[in-house]
Amino acid sequence: MVYLVDFILFSIPIVIISWKSLKNREGHGFYRFFSWEAILVLLTFNIEFWFTDPFSIHQIISWILLIISLFMVFTGIITLKKGRKPKPAREQEDLYAFEMTSDLVKTGIYKYIRHPMYSSLLFLTWGIYLKSPDWILFPVAVISSVFLLLTSFADEKECIRFFGQKYIEYMKKTTRFIPYLF
Repeated sequence: MVYLVDFILFSIPIVIISWKSLKNREGHGFYRFFSWEAILVLLTFNIEFWFTDPFSIHQIISWILLIISLFMVFTGIITLKKGRKPKPAREQEDLYAFEMTSDLVKTGIYKYIRHPMYSSLLFLTWGIYLKSPDWILFPVAVISSVFLLLTSFADEKECIRFFGQKYIEYMKKTTRFIPYLF
């Protein structure tokens, strides 16, 4: 019962933040919302194991993934803010301010991967899951990962619509989540 109450309480800000995105079923924010909710399920169930058995292999891997997650999100946001030049043409109701780039950002981490913030969520998902890995939560981690993949597909469609051929060429030179791999 406590898990359900915690989940509902922490879902409220996620719903508030995502409200505009949820209206656009084809937008990347729609799919991102469901990934965030899956991550919240993992966190709700695994928070009590955060510091349990700290030198076990799954905890060590978990911390590595969580550190990578932090690195990805911070470098992604910083690079986007530096390259962000919003123009009225890019004003979309369901985008956050830092997402409204009117110039294609291809520097920093974006030189290697197209979606560092979604990558961050992917590493976060598996980092939280590995705090206390079990077969019951494994499908939740997979669902979160699938929604992040769907988020990236939707985001790429949006970017192709806005940036056109420049984004298609950019896609050929970068990977989606992990440099040189995927």
